[in-house]
Amino acid sequence: MGHGLGLEVHELPRVSLRSKEVLMEGSVITIEPGIYIPLLGGVRIEDDIVIRKHGNEILSKVPKDLVTL
Repeated sequence: MGHGLGLEVHELPRVSLRSKEVLMEGSVITIEPGIYIPLLGGVRIEDDIVIRKHGNEILSKVPKDLVTL
């Protein structure tokens, strides 16, 4: 579902249902759900988030409205 962000693009912690890592206050992570359709392709929508003591802060400000072309 996501991963840590830092000096490298993909860093620990891994963010998934299987991960046993504890997210620490001040950590920056991605949340990037995706959908993939065999033989067609796929897409991920990535949000960058800071873990805060009293709630998380979403850093990504990109709208997610559906646009039909």
